[in-house]
Order: sequence, then C-alpha cells, then structure tokens
Amino acid sequence: MFSGIVETLGTVRPRAPGRIEVVPRTPFPRLEVGESVAVNGVCLTVASVADLGFAADVMPETLQRTTLGGLDLGATVNLERALRFGDLVGGHVMAGHVDGTGIVTALREDANARWVTIATPDDLIDLIAEKGCIAVDGISLTVVDVFEAAFTVSLIPVTLAVTVAGAWRVGTAVNLEVDLIARYVARTLAARDGTAVFPALAREG
Repeated sequence: MFSGIVETLGTVRPRAPGRIEVVPRTPFPRLEVGESVAVNGVCLTVASVADLGFAADVMPETLQRTTLGGLDLGATVNLERALRFGDLVGGHVMAGHVDGTGIVTALREDANARWVTIATPDDLIDLIAEKGCIAVDGISLTVVDVFEAAFTVSLIPVTLAVTVAGAWRVGTAVNLEVDLIARYVARTLAARDGTAVFPALAREG
C-alpha cells in the first residue's frame, strides 16, 4: 500500500524488454529484492538492486494499462516505497493498481496554484467524486470539479516542484487510480443489480 506522497524522483535507464530500471535521485536506503515501489503510481516488485538504483519486471498487462510502456530513456518518474505499519499517511491509502490512463487537456495558472484538467475514460469518471481523492501518476490529489468526461485538480507549488506534475503539458498521458472505497462500493452496487460478479448477491438483491 502507498499514500501518494512522492518520496523522490527517478530517472529511467536503458532496459531490457519487459523490465524497467530506475535510478532514484535520492537513494533509497536498504532497498531489498521483493519490496514494492510505486513508479508513477504503478506498484512494481523490485527484482534487483544496484548501487545507483533498482530494476523491476513489467508484465504486458501493466504495459497496456499504464503509461510505463511509453517511457523514454531518461524519463523522469515519481517514486514511493510501500508503507510500513506505523508510517505517517499524508495522502490517502492507495494500492498502486492503476485503473486506466487519462490525458491532460488544459492547464491554467491561478495565483500560486496550477489547475489541471484531465480527460478520463468513461468507465472511470463515475468513480471520481468532487472533493474526493484520486491518484494521478502516483500523486495523492483532491478532485476539484467533475465533468462528463474529465475532472480537475489544483496543484500547489511544492507538488509542482517535487513531482512529475510540474512537467505535465497538454497531451501528457497520466496514470489514474480511483479511490479504493469508491471502486468497491461501485462493484458491490453493480453486483446487486446483476450487472457484475457475485451472482448470489445479484439474485438476493
């Protein structure tokens, strides 16, 4: 599990097919094989550790559902190690399981903030609530407005400075993870309507 508070940025190094290698700008102390690290919000398992960074295997499903497959050599990514019991949760609880990708469609400066509009797939927009939580590229953010096919967030200077959000431009593809509670509530309600899994629940509803 993660909190959406980015610990450091990382740089993508040359990689073999099906593998990503990342060099954190601030080294992770005592990083071990088998640990989970969120890379732009995608939970990956550390496969090997070197002096400068780590490598993780990325399966085809992950490449298809997230933006990791489109990262170029030298790309900058958000990094967060998995939470430990007792850690401070400054954002919101996240699984690192990306639901889909969105596209930045507008940017607007507003005093010390930057408003960002993100176009969102139809199957996700109903799971996003005004003033609710959402993870965008692994960053825990508060939703400002929700529209028919998009939502907005407002970014403070520190977020722009220490995450990849500062480099978002119109057309940038971003990873989206909706709030876990919204995801499971929707799944349960759909099941009761007979439109999803749990046929027993659908019959009883």
